[in-house]
Amino acid sequence: MSKESIKRIKNRIYVIIFKSNTRKGKLFDVALLLVILVNLLAVMFDSVEYYHDYYGTVLRIVEWVITGLFIIEYFFRIWVLNRKAKYIFSFYGIVYLLAILPSFIGLFIAGTHLLVVIITLRLLRIFSIFQMNNYTRQGNILIRSLLSSWSKISVFLLSVIAVITVLGTLMYLIEGAENGFSNIPISIYWTIVTITTVGYGDISPVTPMGQIIASITMMLCYAIIAVPTGIITAEALNQNKGNIACPRCRTENEKESNYCKKCGEKIIG
Repeated sequence: MSKESIKRIKNRIYVIIFKSNTRKGKLFDVALLLVILVNLLAVMFDSVEYYHDYYGTVLRIVEWVITGLFIIEYFFRIWVLNRKAKYIFSFYGIVYLLAILPSFIGLFIAGTHLLVVIITLRLLRIFSIFQMNNYTRQGNILIRSLLSSWSKISVFLLSVIAVITVLGTLMYLIEGAENGFSNIPISIYWTIVTITTVGYGDISPVTPMGQIIASITMMLCYAIIAVPTGIITAEALNQNKGNIACPRCRTENEKESNYCKKCGEKIIG
């Protein structure tokens, strides 16, 4: 087979696998999503004792057949690309590889094949398949907001950890082992459970002073929830303001723009 023939085959496969805006590409991606859903259902049913006992063999065969299809697909994805390393270490490249590995690891470590549920992340492609660019844009804004507010949230979390440690230590000193607060780590565990409003009830204060501190701890949860939410919201509002710079030529474009008005580069807004 000549190099030109191989190149044409690569181009056709590339369009089918990577171009979800084409008819063949969209059909391929929709079929792939259905296969992923079947795989997830097989793994979920296999974790139920009844289905595992009666249909375990069938479910594992389905899983291995689908894993084989994913291996072939992964091979073709790498084969048709020129910059293979860049794709292999990209987000989707890593996700696709992690979706294959659990089945093989499960041959040596029992139960790890269930980690194939990582493949759920592949369902994110539905946004590009059905051209849900608006949702993708909003997701990008959320990610940028989280990244830009990380330093503020880190300081806040360190402050929360300090407060939790102090409150846990106080509860240990006030309540003592006779009331279930046998050591500082357990007391800190109680504080975390209380401040997050989980409230398992396995440990509870008995003394009046301990109950006062417990009440203060419960009220603190509102501030803990509100502060990071406010930080991220403020950053998200900042992300929505102003223009978007083109990643290639740095030309300022309106925030609703999909492509740069100067060079035509796609803008991730």
